[in-house]
Amino acid sequence: MKIVKLKNFAKQVRKNIIYTAYKAGAKSAHIGGALSIADLVAVLYSDIIKIKKSNKIDENRDRFILSKGHACLALYSALVEKKLLKKKDLETFESDGSKLLGHPIINKIDGIEFSTGSLGMGLSLGVGVALAAKKKKKNYKVFVIIGDGECNEGSIWETILSASHFKLDNMTIIVDRNNYQQTGKNSDIMDLKNLKSKFASFGCDTFEINGHDLKKIYSVLSKKNTKKKPKVIVANTIKGKGFKLFENNNNWHHSVITKSIYKEILREI
Repeated sequence: MKIVKLKNFAKQVRKNIIYTAYKAGAKSAHIGGALSIADLVAVLYSDIIKIKKSNKIDENRDRFILSKGHACLALYSALVEKKLLKKKDLETFESDGSKLLGHPIINKIDGIEFSTGSLGMGLSLGVGVALAAKKKKKNYKVFVIIGDGECNEGSIWETILSASHFKLDNMTIIVDRNNYQQTGKNSDIMDLKNLKSKFASFGCDTFEINGHDLKKIYSVLSKKNTKKKPKVIVANTIKGKGFKLFENNNNWHHSVITKSIYKEILREI
């Protein structure tokens, strides 16, 4: 039954992503990178992250930080399914006065922990929050999603050194390895080669999985960390996953979904 629950949650996240991008109209949206992390975010919010709607901030909640902030449609979509946001909030995306902008803007009551989008910075925030939990003897967990293109940033590797040095076993870092960034293929721009071995060499407990295999995602995320190291999951994903028009098509990194395209996608769903 759990896998059915995860599949349904992931499907709703994808539907919400497409719906929000369509409603954004000419303002456009980052679609490809949101769809590549949809399954990862779905498993996190469906069954891993301990967070619930409340009128006050729960200091014991788990923290999720989307370092690749441009993929915020996936986060907003999951927060709707968790009832921290309302479906109608998605219709205001990128509009004046909206709390849902093109990159996450801090709003802890609604589940948005930090303002992110300056690539390489979200992971540093995650280390700070995880270290604070250790200092305050809190049991909450910290989850951070970074992009593979984001790994071009030197701050990522400085932060990983810190996470390892301070033995932040309360922290899980997920790398969305969809092999693209804004201007092209990672292999052409800055070849990352074997990311799993890189993170392992920095002192992390490292795994590599299919980032769309819900059962595998759940298995590795729910596995207790006993090694006194930060956990890193290199998730091999497909940019634009779920819709043939978008998959591995970097033209949809950031673009506009027209009414005809939206109808085509609904038929595919």
